[in-house]
Amino acid sequence: MIKMTGIVLIVLGVLALVYQGFTYTETKQDAQIGSLKIQHNETESVPLPPIVGGVLIAVGVVALVFGKRGMD
Repeated sequence: MIKMTGIVLIVLGVLALVYQGFTYTETKQDAQIGSLKIQHNETESVPLPPIVGGVLIAVGVVALVFGKRGMD
C-alpha cells in the first residue's frame, strides 16, 4: 500500500512540474428575470509553484524506499 502511494505521489509531482497549474471554468449567473437567465463563463487559473511538484516527488521516493524496507 505504501509502495502504491509512493508511485501515485511521484506521478502527481511530475504532472505538477509539467503543467505548473490548472484551469477551470465556472458559470456565473448575472441576472434572472422570470425564466430568462443571463449568465457568463469565467475561467480561473490556479498556478502550482515548482516546489509543490518537487515535494510530491521527494515524498513519493521516501514512501517507496520505506515501503520496500517494511516488506523485507
